[in-house]
Amino acid sequence: MRLPLHSLAVAAIALLAARPAAATETIKIGAVFSLTGNAAAYGAQQRAGVQLAADEINKSGKLPGITLEVVLEDDGTSPQQGISVFDRLINMTKVSALIGPTLSTLAEAADPRAQAQRTPVVAVSNTKPNAITTIGDYIWRVSLTEAQVIPSAIEIARRKLGFKTAALLYGNDDAFTKAGFDVMKSSLEKSGVQILGIQTFATKDRDFNAQLTALKNLKPDVLLVSALVEQAGSIALQARQLGYTGPIMGGNGFNSTKFIQLAGPAAEGVLVGTAWNRASTDPVNVAFIAAMKARGTDPDQFAAQAYTGLLVVADAIQQAGMKGGRDDIKAGFAKVKDLPTPLGKFSFLPSRDGNHPAAVQIVKGGKFEILQ
Repeated sequence: MRLPLHSLAVAAIALLAARPAAATETIKIGAVFSLTGNAAAYGAQQRAGVQLAADEINKSGKLPGITLEVVLEDDGTSPQQGISVFDRLINMTKVSALIGPTLSTLAEAADPRAQAQRTPVVAVSNTKPNAITTIGDYIWRVSLTEAQVIPSAIEIARRKLGFKTAALLYGNDDAFTKAGFDVMKSSLEKSGVQILGIQTFATKDRDFNAQLTALKNLKPDVLLVSALVEQAGSIALQARQLGYTGPIMGGNGFNSTKFIQLAGPAAEGVLVGTAWNRASTDPVNVAFIAAMKARGTDPDQFAAQAYTGLLVVADAIQQAGMKGGRDDIKAGFAKVKDLPTPLGKFSFLPSRDGNHPAAVQIVKGGKFEILQ
């Protein structure tokens, strides 16, 4: 007996409902940032950036049938803790790739664990030159090294300000700040700028009056500082309190809005080379800033780099034919070329280091602006 049309329709709907939905693969990506400790100001921005990227990628349909799950861990600004969370994410969580950790010192400790387990890593804030990517072929870097940013930043500032002499202050017990100093010193020497004096400090120090007094008495045209943000704010403030009125130029550690908060009015006029041109009118950058602000975060370079890091992972998965295994993602990295990001069009160099434009920022009116 033939069923009535209504019964056929009901049967068809029931059959469709019984069919399983299209399978969705979840690919886990570990994100290891300094959410506590001396570099927590950077880690907070990185967390916000990578979370925005994950939400946008999953909503965009860029990876059909794939959902990216970011597994966030705190490295505590500690090499030992960085190693521990890397081990957990690699061996227990079984992530397909890692983003982080925040500082070069931690990367030098933790990245070898990923290399040994053939797990790709994207460094998004490690700037030590001639390091990090040399750990092995599973280590890739989005962040420009100090050697890529500082020389051009110093030359731009020198042409703008006309300085002929300089003094240097740096943290000598951290790979990040030591690397920044090395490049600053080399760049000044190559530019023919006379270095009048050099002073050092430890990352736990908060009183820099002795070092700053010694350098101020040398009457340098410019003071260059390589420090993490917690020290950077205090150094700028104490330098102004001691009566130093000349220009201050910071390394990558100054690239945080927390520096401005800590230094207050003393931050005005401070210069810093940057891997992110906040003023860029590129639609990707404009949209990134708007989306971050809509979530309550005024983004800095570290947020832009972390956001870009996950974009790079997603593009690598796409380049690998929608495959999310560890070796698939590693192979996909090699094919990333001219990827639109807030940092500009991004590609990897043969060294697995990032390649995109750099700029120089100056603090004006309590905000970072691009030095024109």
